[in-house]
Amino acid sequence: MNKINPHTKEKNIKWHNFSVNRSKLEKMRGHKSFVLWFTGLSGSGKSTLANALNEKLHKKDISTYILDGDNIRHGLCKDLGFSNEDREENIRRIGEVSNLFLDAGVVTLTAFVSPFRADREKVREIIGNKDFIEVYCSANLDICEKRDTKGLYKKARIGEIKDFTGISSPYEKPVNPEILVNTGELDLAESINLIINYLE
Repeated sequence: MNKINPHTKEKNIKWHNFSVNRSKLEKMRGHKSFVLWFTGLSGSGKSTLANALNEKLHKKDISTYILDGDNIRHGLCKDLGFSNEDREENIRRIGEVSNLFLDAGVVTLTAFVSPFRADREKVREIIGNKDFIEVYCSANLDICEKRDTKGLYKKARIGEIKDFTGISSPYEKPVNPEILVNTGELDLAESINLIINYLE
């Protein structure tokens, strides 16, 4: 079925269906594709956990790719700031890119603060509920601020960084995440095992 882009007036832009589709790619790779969406405050361990899990899946011959917040802002989203509008657009772009990886039969791990619940729900709509696995890294603000591996909280506290999530901009916790990982109390191995057990 051809899709028409509802956001363009150009009627001649239509969706192309290709013969090598997701189903065939998943069969070739030997596993299903899905998106693991890691969300939580800065310093909650999203990137660390995604990287460690990625290594574990790689050893199982699973095709994976990590989309990381900082890395993405070096390229795809380098034109965006940290206003609410730019954060929304940042997450929308990542949702669309994640959906492309999903269609390619790749297990995609994303590590983004993604502070707003509505934005995460929009990504869930883009990807589809059955393929979107929200992983909430639930370390609280005190723990994240003590870690402060990048020195961002310190800068936010003295006003050098504006609109910083958890300090001068809100973080809206997931209501019903598929996976809740208390990264403030569990160590890395325990956190990974929690996710692996869910996936298995």
